[in-house]
Amino acid sequence: MRTHTSILAIAVLSVWTQSARAHGIAGNRYFDGTMTFDDPAVADEAIVPDFSYLDYPTQDSHVLENRINWSFARLLTPTLAVTLDSGWIHQNWPVGHTSGFDKTSLGLKYETYRDNKHEALVSVSLAWGIAHSGAVGVGADAPHTIQAGVTFGKGFGDLPDALSWLRPFAVTGSIVDEEPVGQGGQALAPNSVTGTFQNVSSPAVQTLHWGFSVQYSTLYLTRRFNGGPPREEPLNQWVPLVEFRFDSPRGQKTIATANPGIAYVAVAWQASAEIILPMNHAGGNSPGFRAQMLLFLDDLIPSVFGKPLLTSAPAENRQIAW
Repeated sequence: MRTHTSILAIAVLSVWTQSARAHGIAGNRYFDGTMTFDDPAVADEAIVPDFSYLDYPTQDSHVLENRINWSFARLLTPTLAVTLDSGWIHQNWPVGHTSGFDKTSLGLKYETYRDNKHEALVSVSLAWGIAHSGAVGVGADAPHTIQAGVTFGKGFGDLPDALSWLRPFAVTGSIVDEEPVGQGGQALAPNSVTGTFQNVSSPAVQTLHWGFSVQYSTLYLTRRFNGGPPREEPLNQWVPLVEFRFDSPRGQKTIATANPGIAYVAVAWQASAEIILPMNHAGGNSPGFRAQMLLFLDDLIPSVFGKPLLTSAPAENRQIAW
């Protein structure tokens, strides 16, 4: 009887592990798919769309910018995914408006470290920004770029009883170094005297994109959390969070924003919304808004995304170590 029970427990844990890896779950922790920088998960997923609105300052004026970004990730192996992202930008200037595509990037993302017992994930990525794939009118014309990055997530569910009130919290973070390869591009700049746009050179600048988030898992406030190995996925929950994003071009002021918001995580999707609060003048003139829909493609279309492209094994075939 004990042998049959053990076999059943192993089978249940194996099934849970398969889906958990697809969602970027470590132990009892679901790491929220963040909206301002990459998250540590490697999975079959798509963001359609990520909408944002913010009033940005410029050298002689300001611009109201609406962005609709999208991204796609497809597993090649259980820990390696190919990624593709781009977007559409619409800008309202005092002298008129411009629209066009953002730069397109193609890359790879690899899960380098996982500790389910201590709720930890680390991934590294390398992407190629395709030269001149963005529109001149919205300042997205740029040379080839190489974007090397690392992302991480750490939950505090393993803290002792004396610090049990901290267990629902987690932090995630990302650092991406974007290095231009080649000369700069072109951009349109408003001329307040003539009331028209003029074509100007847009220099290629090395930029460090970095940020972190503080997240709160409401799973830890329910009976679903038993303090030990998970009985089920920590999905179907609300996740309040605050993201902090920084873009630091070499020799220029850092663009800094704080982004408080909330996400709801379901089995096949996640919906999120945030307020964009500028932390300095470069970060914006007034508060903005951001909303995102994240789709878990392996659960949404399992017949297509049920396993990685380069292996016959299930995408999540790894036991949880407790």
